[in-house]
Amino acid sequence: MITYRTYQAGDESALLQLWNETMPLDPLSQMRYRRLVLLDPNFDPQGMQLAFDSEQLIGCVYAVRRLVPMLGSDLEQDKGWIPFFFVAPNMQRKGIGRELMERALQFLKETSRNTVFFAAYAPNYILPGIDEQTYPNAVHFLKQLGFSSLYSPVAMDLRLQEFHPSSQLASLKRIRETEGYSFSCCHNEDIYPLIQFATAYNSDWGRAIREGFMQAVSLRQVLIVKKEKKIVGFCLYGGYEGVRERFGPFGVDNREQGKGLGAVLLHECLQQMKQDSLHGAWFLWTSETSAAGKLYKRFGFKITRRFHVMQTKI
Repeated sequence: MITYRTYQAGDESALLQLWNETMPLDPLSQMRYRRLVLLDPNFDPQGMQLAFDSEQLIGCVYAVRRLVPMLGSDLEQDKGWIPFFFVAPNMQRKGIGRELMERALQFLKETSRNTVFFAAYAPNYILPGIDEQTYPNAVHFLKQLGFSSLYSPVAMDLRLQEFHPSSQLASLKRIRETEGYSFSCCHNEDIYPLIQFATAYNSDWGRAIREGFMQAVSLRQVLIVKKEKKIVGFCLYGGYEGVRERFGPFGVDNREQGKGLGAVLLHECLQQMKQDSLHGAWFLWTSETSAAGKLYKRFGFKITRRFHVMQTKI
């Protein structure tokens, strides 16, 4: 007999076991589950819908909405997110996933949400969207439920063995320095203005930098460029979940773009990562057609996955 209920303390072991059996290409550890789900201040047990066959967990859909704002007082009160869902392979195509999703969407609807995204949930997304190549049936399932693709970010990787310093970018750096720009690692006095600068472009960037420093990211892992003592660009590595090979965030003031500042920052950051004996640089989320996406390709980054951020109205 199939039964449904919301999360209860003690479900963690069965949930992680089913997750890793169902999505072996995207396994989740206990530590990451605690950090990204249970310790999320927006976690609400009523948003985690579970299905059981007798006592056996066979499916999960997780819905979340903001209880704590990302920035200021904005709770994005019209928005909700489905960060993940899965059903045991032998129990798929029996209406279980649909029932779980309808319960999750009803939870969001009852909390006054009218727009729901898969996934794009900052700060605690596990994947930025759904990978159609890896999970084609899941994409079809979401489309059947009325979800449509909103945009399609890509993940990219670079083998640092294939990265070589550029004399051209070293020359460009010297030229920009004669024009009043300065490139350096972050110092204590830069931390607050850096977080303010990053937050102005993306509130999740400021949070990532703050939490990165709290999780022992060293000042030398954060590179900045200044003009007249004012930060106009930055990049770092190791800032997300303490994974040292994970690059980003990375941004340059819109008014300063077109001068190669981002290229110089990226060049120096990759050199430093290689000096730290890291074997790769990777990130989960950029637009393939953006200026940043094109820059990454110039440096030899390869697209490793494509995702779809999807949306529906309820």
